[in-house]
Amino acid sequence: MSHARSEYEDFKALAPDAYDLTLALGQLAAKAGLDKQLLELVKLRASQINGCAFCVQHHILLSERLGVPVDKLNLVAVWREAPIFSARERAALAWTEALTFLPEGVSDDVYAEASREFSAVELMYLTSAIASINVWNRFGVAYRWTPPQRPAMAHAKAS
Repeated sequence: MSHARSEYEDFKALAPDAYDLTLALGQLAAKAGLDKQLLELVKLRASQINGCAFCVQHHILLSERLGVPVDKLNLVAVWREAPIFSARERAALAWTEALTFLPEGVSDDVYAEASREFSAVELMYLTSAIASINVWNRFGVAYRWTPPQRPAMAHAKAS
């Protein structure tokens, strides 16, 4: 197991302006009206791709609190093979992967699919959410933030 180089709490203490801007960028999509459950799936998928243990656990816990079905959380890594995801969720997850694997670019097909499911404004805010989680992932991976613990009461119910 890798040791933490720094912790999540240190980010706010050491660079409060960068923390506040990153946090604000991540909140814009929900404030613009995009579904919070959908946004959590997107953030979880990007965090899986980027290998950010802190963000994976953080967004699983947030998703659970928002009522995202456990099956969706378990299957988000293989969403293409899982029929549980709606067309809108699939478009968001494909958009997430395209923007997270940037060297591959964004294909016309992925853009067309996302544009069918999201208005121009929604897609811009979805893009801002994906950009934000990718920023968070860079901090979490660079500093090996320790994943948050599941609250004891919730852990007992999940067992």
